[in-house]
Parts: sequence; structure tokens; C-alpha cells
Amino acid sequence: MSNTMMRKPNVVWKLPSISTFGLKLFACVTMLICNIGASVVQDGIIHLDRYTQAGLAQAMETDSHLVMMAGIGSAMQIIGGFAVPIFAFLLVEGFRHTSDYRKYLLRLLILALLSEIPFDLAMQQSFINFSMQNPVFGVVVSLLMLYVLDLFKEGRGAIAILARICTVIGAMVWVTLLRVQFGPSTVLLVAIFYLFYARNVLKTLLGVLVSLIHITGPLSFYLIWLYNEEQKHEEWNRWFYAFYPLHLLVLGIAVTFLMS
Repeated sequence: MSNTMMRKPNVVWKLPSISTFGLKLFACVTMLICNIGASVVQDGIIHLDRYTQAGLAQAMETDSHLVMMAGIGSAMQIIGGFAVPIFAFLLVEGFRHTSDYRKYLLRLLILALLSEIPFDLAMQQSFINFSMQNPVFGVVVSLLMLYVLDLFKEGRGAIAILARICTVIGAMVWVTLLRVQFGPSTVLLVAIFYLFYARNVLKTLLGVLVSLIHITGPLSFYLIWLYNEEQKHEEWNRWFYAFYPLHLLVLGIAVTFLMS
């Protein structure tokens, strides 16, 4: 038998890759699942706001359906943890590649303002509620933080390092005072993705540590590692912006109907 016939074919292992569109789509789907769990399941079906912590525990001892629905609602919210690191990563990518920072900032600010009433309706069952603000405000604050950090990108001395630290702390304080959902973790992740952009191992380790607060958040870094920087289906971008307030509005109407 000849050597040619005995030679085994070479097997080339190739990791899959994911584009910007793929990351956005995945993040939007997991965010949708999370918000359905928080609004429709917990508020609309379980009516979680009617229970005290002790009352809920007592009710679950005798109601297996309540136990099941509470578990489903919690699991759906845990799935939403995938979205936070991905949105933070995409914001840094958008900042680095945008040709018009002001337009980018204005677009996100308008989105945050338009989303607030649907967010309050879906999550608080009221048209105006200042107890918690929608996560897009955290994205806006993070984008402002990136602008300031970029001013010190060439600095190597102690003053530049101190300025970066103060900028991140200032953004953290801002989102905390505004009571932005996922605000502190969003700010920290955006800072990590930007400040350690070229240091993949350190960026991943720090990002995973911060993402642990969302339980499933660290798993998102697998998708981030597979990111290929391809900008596909750019015509869908405006629909991604519209998706957030629209899906919250639909959920808000559904919860209002279930609670009536």
C-alpha cells in the first residue's frame, strides 16, 4: 500500500466566530427573556408585590404552582445576566469605531428618555417611578465616562492614572445616585473593556469577576472571545434601538392586563 493511500487527511479545527449583529441579537434575546421573567411572570402572574418575604415563603409551602412559577421567573432573570457584559463590550466597540461621538451620545440619550415610561410601566406598573431608572441611562453615563477616559489615554504618569480612577468612580457614583438598573456593573465593565482593551487575559479575568454578580454573566465572555469585528446587517441597527422601548411597552401592557 502506498504512502499516499496510508496518509490520513489533515483535520483543521476552527473556532466559530460571531459578528456585531450576532452579539446584539443574542443580547437582545436574553434581555427579553429576563424582562419577561421580571414583569410578566413575577409581577403579572405571581403578583410578587403583594407578598412580604415571610408571606411568600409561607405561601410557597402549600402552593406548588407558585413554587414552579417563582422558579421560572428567577431562571429567566438569571438568563438576562448574559446581556450585561455583551452590551458593555459593544458600547466600547461603538465608541472606538464611531465617526460622530456626539450623534452616538445623542442617539443613546434619546433612547434612554423614550424608554423610561415603558420601563416604569413594565417593571413598576406605573407611568412615572423614580425608584429605578432603565439601564440605557447607565450606558449613557458610561459613554460620557469613555469620552473623559479617552482624554487621558496617552498619559502614563500618576496624575493620568488618578484621573482615570476618579473618572470611573465618578461614573459609579452617578449611576448609583440615579438608581440605574445594572448601572454599577455596566460602568465597571465598560471601564475594564476600554482600559485593558489590548490585554485580553487581564480584561477577561477582571470582567469575569465583575460579571459574577449576574451569575451567568461570565459565560458571555466566550462569545466575546469569538467576536470577529465584522459589521453585518447594519440596516438592522435602528431596529435594535427601537426594540428596547417597544418590547417594554408590550410587556407593560401585558402586566397591566394581568394585574387588572
